[in-house]
Amino acid sequence: MTNISRLANFVADAARIVESGSGEAAIVAELNPKLKALVSVDDWLPAAYAVADGKAYQQHLLYADPLDRFSVVSFVWGPGQGTPIHDHRVWGVVGVLRGEEVSVSYARSGDGSLEAGPAERLPQGSVAGVSPDIGDIHAISNGLPDRSSISIHVYGGNIGTIRRSIFDAETGSARDFISGYSNEAVPNLWRRRQV
Repeated sequence: MTNISRLANFVADAARIVESGSGEAAIVAELNPKLKALVSVDDWLPAAYAVADGKAYQQHLLYADPLDRFSVVSFVWGPGQGTPIHDHRVWGVVGVLRGEEVSVSYARSGDGSLEAGPAERLPQGSVAGVSPDIGDIHAISNGLPDRSSISIHVYGGNIGTIRRSIFDAETGSARDFISGYSNEAVPNLWRRRQV
């Protein structure tokens, strides 16, 4: 049985942090330890939002703020799965709940081409940030060849509805996309809430 109240309490903390009116850097700094605490315990994610698909990674909406100030999403990576090079256009904090991820950040050169940074391994329990201010272009993949990995992402908007870009690794050319979500229903966070 899952302890969904952990996620409900995290969402309530995130709402208070976002409502504080602090800037992006302060929001990310305050959310970082809260997300680290959430991903340090693995008894709360409902099974429906933790299932890998054999064809592509899954992006499940767990919570969307009614004012689109933030969203919480689980990403489920099957073996060998990953994203194309993409941006976010909003701040984000990512925590690894299960397994391991590999993140490669990219910088745009003056001519628009992309320069890859070193691959960064993110083991279970680690937390990292992205934003237009600190670096917003990257590609993520499952760091484990033989099993799924799951990460929890918190974004400064409803990420599944934001028009973003996917980049060609060779030329740096961009094309627009809107990611949407893999799930059709979100979990009921408030049913079993224990404060």
